Amino acid sequence: MSDTLKPADAAQVLDAVAWAASHETPLELVAGASKRGYGRPMAAAHSLDLSALTGVRQYAPDELVLTAAAGTPMQEIEGLLSQNRQMLAFEPPDFGELFGGASGRQTLGGVVACNLAGPRRIKIGAARDHVLGVKGVSGRGEEFKSGGQVVKNVTGYDLSKLMTGSFGTLAALTEISVKVLPVGEKLRTVLVFGLDPEPAVQAMAAAAGSPHEVSGLAHLPVTVAARSAVSYVRDAGAAVTAIRVEGPGPSVTHRTAALKEALAAYGTVEELHSTNTLTLWSEVRDIAALLPGSARALWRLSLTPTAAPVALLQIQRSLAAEALLDWAGGLIWLAVEDTGDAGVAAIRAAIGDAGHATLVRASSETRTNVEVFQPQAAALAALSRRIKNAFDPLDILNPGRIYAAAARS
Repeated sequence: MSDTLKPADAAQVLDAVAWAASHETPLELVAGASKRGYGRPMAAAHSLDLSALTGVRQYAPDELVLTAAAGTPMQEIEGLLSQNRQMLAFEPPDFGELFGGASGRQTLGGVVACNLAGPRRIKIGAARDHVLGVKGVSGRGEEFKSGGQVVKNVTGYDLSKLMTGSFGTLAALTEISVKVLPVGEKLRTVLVFGLDPEPAVQAMAAAAGSPHEVSGLAHLPVTVAARSAVSYVRDAGAAVTAIRVEGPGPSVTHRTAALKEALAAYGTVEELHSTNTLTLWSEVRDIAALLPGSARALWRLSLTPTAAPVALLQIQRSLAAEALLDWAGGLIWLAVEDTGDAGVAAIRAAIGDAGHATLVRASSETRTNVEVFQPQAAALAALSRRIKNAFDPLDILNPGRIYAAAARS
């Protein structure tokens, strides 16, 4: 058989995975291939290319539900939603440029498989919170269906959440149903200038705890802010802390004014209107424009916001690192030298038990030598193995992408 298997529909996906299972032949799952460098390098005999599984199967704007084939490009989905002033509220990032490729190649299946969510996650939740149902083929070569096409559905086990974030190691998804929401009528961003990480986290916490329903909280140190395409941010010559507000026009106007008044105690404040707000939060969402290029290793640190400034300071004492804080400090994007281990010991020691660190981008050699995903405690690792064995006992789907694959006899 050829090195690349490209099924035309779900039935052919079933045939391909069943064939691979019967021959114990590993498969690398791809569609847009925009995140191929995310995770450990894989040595799979064949690629299972799902890019032909495209098309929106059902879209009910009044019901706030969309169902599409897993290989459907996100650009197609977002274009359709925009015609009805709707959106995927979890704000999925596009990592094409982050991995040295082009933007606009990612698919719905890739977004769900990696559980990608952008700055609005602090308000609206992760991708898995918006997945209503999935269809797919397990590593056993068996079709399954979970969830449905309605917002309230309690039939069976919620396998949809289990698949979301599994990085293609449990099943080849063929169809996905997601919840959609209306786009806000108006967007504004309040900027606070000149804060160090600790007071910035305090300012973001104050905004998050206010009654003003913010939907984005990020902190850009001065070197990061200088890369923004938004002149108010780029030319500030100082760190920039950004707080986004969206919703009905009069409400946004009132909340923005109230936030500016409250945050003036932390530093000089400015206000961005819709176009600049869209540009800035797209940059924060997609990362590539704000942090150094593909020669640098990139970590994604998830931790409690109050722990972020201390952890970042500890890391920067031992590593030359640039950082961007999102989710009010609960997410740190960290760019470091790709030196073979990408500073793994210093980074995970600084985080301790406060969170976890994922090596999102690095050379193949580094990703082979380093535990890309946070090592699991023994009990959790045992549970993960049981789940993997239930869906893919022969380890044929994306083997070794999350943790090192078992040796084959």
